[in-house]
Amino acid sequence: MKTIGLIGGMSFESSAVYYRLVNEQVRAALGSLHSAEVLMHSVDFQTIVDMQKAGRWDLAAERLASVAKGLERAGAGCILICTNTMHLVADEVAGEISIPLINIIDETASALRASGVRRPLLLATRYTMEHGFYTERMARHGLSPMTPDAAGRALVHDIIFNELCAGIVREESRAALLRLIEQAKADGADAVILGCTEICLILDPANLPLPGFDSTAIHAAAAVRMALGESAKDRAA
Repeated sequence: MKTIGLIGGMSFESSAVYYRLVNEQVRAALGSLHSAEVLMHSVDFQTIVDMQKAGRWDLAAERLASVAKGLERAGAGCILICTNTMHLVADEVAGEISIPLINIIDETASALRASGVRRPLLLATRYTMEHGFYTERMARHGLSPMTPDAAGRALVHDIIFNELCAGIVREESRAALLRLIEQAKADGADAVILGCTEICLILDPANLPLPGFDSTAIHAAAAVRMALGESAKDRAA
């Protein structure tokens, strides 16, 4: 089993979900009391948020690359950045390590394509919805994500940072997100991407007006497949 390297803390609420998911999936795959080999470096999220607000993505890239290199030195066989937003600097981080960085956008796109989806609604932070890196990478997979209007984007961003990242889940916020999904459905969306790793805390992808794709669960599953790839081959032999 390969060791999974997690760059967490952005926020720690969703990093806890990652840790649970990878361990549940390894136990399901291997049985008994098996669990995942995991290394996690959880950063101080406020320092990253300050860089985001200042537009200093270069400093954020340097910080996450340093963490990734540390995880590689410690024995990680792959790296996950446990947040969609910070995939804005994923290519820079990947360029600093010699082990695979599992990209959450690529993995989510693969899941969408496998389900025949082409025009998903993206719910995420303002950075993810507006900076272009996410939709541009999705376009490489033949997908054309749509986002809410400006007011809707501000609403989703505020729910994420002011509530979910602080462990707060409000029913009125859930209802507001569901209204955005209903509007997108009327506008031609054929699915919805939970494109922030905290959104799974408030929305159940199985109970939405459109087919839901939880990027956190998809990303964690990809890590488990990579970690168990060699072991699965050995068992088959």
